[in-house]
Amino acid sequence: MNKGFATTAEAVADILDGATVMIGGFGGSGAPIELIHALIDAGPKNLTVINNNAGNGHVGLAAMIEQGMVARLICSFPKSKDPKAFTDRYLAGEIELELVPQGTLAERIRAGGAGIPAFYTPTAYGTELGENKPTAEFDGKPYVQERWLKADFALVKAELGDPYGNLTYRLAARNFNPLMATAAATTIAQVSRLVPAGGIDPEAVVTPGIFVNRLVEVPNPQQEEVLNQAEARYP
Repeated sequence: MNKGFATTAEAVADILDGATVMIGGFGGSGAPIELIHALIDAGPKNLTVINNNAGNGHVGLAAMIEQGMVARLICSFPKSKDPKAFTDRYLAGEIELELVPQGTLAERIRAGGAGIPAFYTPTAYGTELGENKPTAEFDGKPYVQERWLKADFALVKAELGDPYGNLTYRLAARNFNPLMATAAATTIAQVSRLVPAGGIDPEAVVTPGIFVNRLVEVPNPQQEEVLNQAEARYP
C-alpha cells in the first residue's frame, strides 16, 4: 500500500471541526510547519490540540491559535519567547488550557499508543495539577493517577519515509513525534525525503509504517525559529 499524498492540503483535508490533533515537535525542532499551515488553510474550528508548547510568534501553532482554530490546548509550556497569540486568547477566555508536566505529557501519549488507559506517577502530587485526580500509595509513597492521551489525528515531521510509512527522524526532531505517531487514529507525516521501498535500513526505522496512514514529501521544510527571526506571519 502506497501511503503517499501529493500535497499537504490533500493530506489534512478531512480534519474537521472538533477534532483532537496531536502536533509533534519540541519548540521548532521537529515541528511539521507545512502540515500546520495546510491545516490553517483548511480552516477547521473548535480543535483540541496536544503539543509540547503553545506556539511562538505568528507561524505554526501560534498562527492556528491566532486564527481562532483552537478551543483547548493540552501542553507543558504555554510560555515562549513570543507567546502573544496564546496569551491574548487565554486572558480573553477564548481558549482552555490543560497544563501537564512534560514527562507526564510524554507518558500519557505513550500510554495512549500502547493501550494503557491509566498509570500512576508521583509528579504533581500535592499540587494544583494533581487536584481532583485519583491517588494511591505504593511502597509508602503517594502517586497521582494520570489518564492516557489519544487523538483523532497526529501531524508529525520526519526525515525519511518510504511508501509503506516507515519513518526516521533527524537529530532532536525525534522528540514527541514518534510517540504521537502511535497514539492517533490517523497519523499524517511530512518527510523531507520519500525513498523507495527498501530505501530505509530496517534497523534504522524509528516509527514502523503500521502507525502511519499518510505521507507527503516536503523537501527543505521551514523552521519555526528562522520564520520568527524574519518576523513572518501566516497566513
